[in-house]
Amino acid sequence: MKIFSRFAAVALLLLGVSAARPAAHQIYPPPEQAKADLAAALKSAAATHRRILLDFGGDWCPDCQMLDLYFHDAHNKPLLDAGFVLVHINIGHMDANLDLAARYGVPLHRGVPALAVLSEHGKLLYSQKNGEFEAMSRMQSSSVTGFLVHWRQAAPCPVVAARC
Repeated sequence: MKIFSRFAAVALLLLGVSAARPAAHQIYPPPEQAKADLAAALKSAAATHRRILLDFGGDWCPDCQMLDLYFHDAHNKPLLDAGFVLVHINIGHMDANLDLAARYGVPLHRGVPALAVLSEHGKLLYSQKNGEFEAMSRMQSSSVTGFLVHWRQAAPCPVVAARC
């Protein structure tokens, strides 16, 4: 019964999403824009002391659409905005930006959406190896919350503190 309830909730959520958003909701910019978006994110992250969150996927992917909903819900949007510069990287139909996925150790054959986290200076901190978010439509928003909390930048150590 619990599985049926969860399935029904996801189906209703997706139905609500399709009613609330146009059918052609675009999350991912054209594939050729990825390198410029990444360069802009590196500058922004360095200036604002936030991490970079790379989201590899495509608009055709229902799980990518669900992840975007979860990124922008009431619990996650403040965490995302405060701690990360989000870069959506369009992989086409698994035939674009494969070089960026490889550079950041993201095996796209495991599924999308696929995430990587970079430091404010562009150093790779985490890359999804096992398709952890590829079944986003069967996951809850709290999974995204936990991920954002875990990977957000640690608060700087106050100068007056004896230990950090």
